[in-house]
Amino acid sequence: MEENLYEYDEQFRDGIATVDEEGKRVWVYPKKPKGYFHNLRKVVSAVLLILLFAGPFITISGRPLLLLNIFERKFVIFGQAFWPQDFFLLALLLITFFVFVILFTVVFGRLWCGWACPQTLFMEMVFRKIEYWLEGDANQQRKLNQRNWDFDKIWRKGLKHAIFMLVSIIIAHTVMAYLIGYKEVINIVSQPPTAHLSGFIGLTFFTFIFYGVFSYLREQACIAICPYGRLQGVLLDKKSIAVMYDWLRGEPRGKIKKNSDEQPKGDCIDCKLCVHVCPTGIDIRNGTQLECVNCTACIDACDEVMVKINKPKGLIRYASYDSIKEGVKGLFNNRVKAYSVVLLLLISVLITALATRSEIDVTILKVPGQLYQKTDDGQITNLYNVQFINKTFEPTEVSLRVLSLDQAEISKVGGGNLKIEANSLAEGVYFIKIPSENIKSAKTSVTVGVFNGEELVDEIDTKFLGPVSISN
Repeated sequence: MEENLYEYDEQFRDGIATVDEEGKRVWVYPKKPKGYFHNLRKVVSAVLLILLFAGPFITISGRPLLLLNIFERKFVIFGQAFWPQDFFLLALLLITFFVFVILFTVVFGRLWCGWACPQTLFMEMVFRKIEYWLEGDANQQRKLNQRNWDFDKIWRKGLKHAIFMLVSIIIAHTVMAYLIGYKEVINIVSQPPTAHLSGFIGLTFFTFIFYGVFSYLREQACIAICPYGRLQGVLLDKKSIAVMYDWLRGEPRGKIKKNSDEQPKGDCIDCKLCVHVCPTGIDIRNGTQLECVNCTACIDACDEVMVKINKPKGLIRYASYDSIKEGVKGLFNNRVKAYSVVLLLLISVLITALATRSEIDVTILKVPGQLYQKTDDGQITNLYNVQFINKTFEPTEVSLRVLSLDQAEISKVGGGNLKIEANSLAEGVYFIKIPSENIKSAKTSVTVGVFNGEELVDEIDTKFLGPVSISN
């Protein structure tokens, strides 16, 4: 009986609400949302948007909070610089992130989409608000679009798209600042386009991409393009929390009839306000759907109706299928526990790797084609190419010392120490000298210490070749 209550339509829904039978797009005019959850989302959105736009200017110990310079292969995440040599750390970070996404989605569904996704933040809290301000609510927008072009329509549409373009320009510059740094963006925009043609083209490209997404694609980005929306179809189960309609309480639905003792058995009065406010055009009463981004607009709309007809709130609420059908409230099933264990292990490994990560990366290799040489004073020498990568944002001067063998020395060809600029690479050629009597095998393990002043910043092992015949 309970299963039958969940079967609203006799035919299987094999299409989406934003496409008609001929395959043409159905433009969505969502009613202006209001209510408790929408007010809460406005606060969360304001905080996230401030952080998003302030991000390029936030620094940690002089380093940007986030820099993803794929052009020069420079990456800074939470103030930590990463180089191609740190690829394993980036891979570990990405694996941890994806496991977190999987775990989060299994438990909370598309909570990210409704509350924190930049697409939703900009679409619903910026561009849609501008549209409501200039063109009115859903019915007014629909009538305006159907009306012939007159002065009122021209100035409203013109001003709306001008503001859309301006906001898209700001977003594009912010994205570029995350990619190349805000100082470089300022340098690009303060000079003629011909001085930084590639930067100008990039900013123009991003601007029109964002303008097209928010003025035309809109909900289609969430429905048809976003891979995370498709991923949730694989990850969600009956224990996942999502915005859901309580079909046991709401069905059978029906209109309230005035001056009649006959009342519908369910609490849903079929007002369809939950459909009218949905930014992706779905009917939440049809159950969990890929198009639902968990924006909570339908919850606010339904709660307002429930108050008016003296019914309890929560006919549409955050819940799971099991919590509605069986009253099960527990979220931690075996799959969630397994994901949690894997996630904790990955985070532990990531923290350990970051904590033990050296700020100066050193690679030492013997010069190709060289074996060893014997000096007049009985020393055996090997020649090495040494490469240094300074992962910090300050220039540094390094020296090398042999740590593992007595009387062994290492010296730079040309003398002196090697200076490495900030965020850069430097190379040097070094001799290692060992007294012949200290060589016990054809290949001797040598540990070289890398010093910044008197501070040991790294240790690296290499092999030293020597003549066994003169040992002892």
